[in-house]
Amino acid sequence: MVGPGRADPAGTELERVVRRWQQLPLDRALPAVPGVAGCVQALADAVAEAEGMPSAPVPDLGPAVLMDQLRVMVYDWRAAGLDEEDLTGRLTALRRVLP
Repeated sequence: MVGPGRADPAGTELERVVRRWQQLPLDRALPAVPGVAGCVQALADAVAEAEGMPSAPVPDLGPAVLMDQLRVMVYDWRAAGLDEEDLTGRLTALRRVLP
């Protein structure tokens, strides 16, 4: 978990992903939805495993809600105490595949 006054690479990368997503016109965002949803699901699965819970599908609520779902999964990842570098890497990879 990142404390006050400490660098937050995952938080910075999350904001970059969100900003990029918000800039995309819908016709360019729609083809990227499966990749973003896959990332959200992968984060959810890792959190479930870390907490000894069964994996459950993240509901498809549409592209307008995907960034909210991503933020929640990042919060849950951190609450579960999972690796921050891994999280940063996943978010960076996600940003790089966005159109």
